[in-house]
Amino acid sequence: MPVYNVERYLSKCIDSIINQSYKNLEIILVNDGSVDSSGEICEAYSKKIRE
Repeated sequence: MPVYNVERYLSKCIDSIINQSYKNLEIILVNDGSVDSSGEICEAYSKKIRE
């Protein structure tokens, strides 16, 4: 999923993907140089999912 300056919507979007009934998936977030906190949000989800 492309990520560029979408901190306002990113958590809702990722949560929507995670909460689908289909669970055998891989989420790839591509942060293309965001200047907002989108990158930090991606990192937080990455750590949360690995736990």
